[in-house]
Amino acid sequence: QVQLVESGGGLVQPGGSLRLSCGASGSIFSIDTMGWYRQTPGKQRELVANITSDNFTRYADSVKGRFTISRDNAKNTVYLQMSRMRPEDTAVYYCSAEIVAVRPTGIMGRFDYWGQGTQVTVSS
Repeated sequence: QVQLVESGGGLVQPGGSLRLSCGASGSIFSIDTMGWYRQTPGKQRELVANITSDNFTRYADSVKGRFTISRDNAKNTVYLQMSRMRPEDTAVYYCSAEIVAVRPTGIMGRFDYWGQGTQVTVSS
């Protein structure tokens, strides 16, 4: 069974930095796009940034120039370096990945997986 496990959330002051990590484990054949989303109460989950298997990146306009996404394919891990953080960055951050894996049924396919979410709070 494939799992995504996030770490690195917490409380940070405005202008500060945090680094999120998300590692994938399980019966993985390959990983395509990995990304980070965030969600606040009453709002839809929104894309923060994603990165393809050949390191093409895309960012939400609100985080361009402040956040950097990267990945370590050898570790099946994606990172989100957040700098110059603002109160409006406060949210639950979710990791996502498009993974070619073998299901417990024995069927191999390309599936979308999500992490459990990690709280990020930007406040003085």
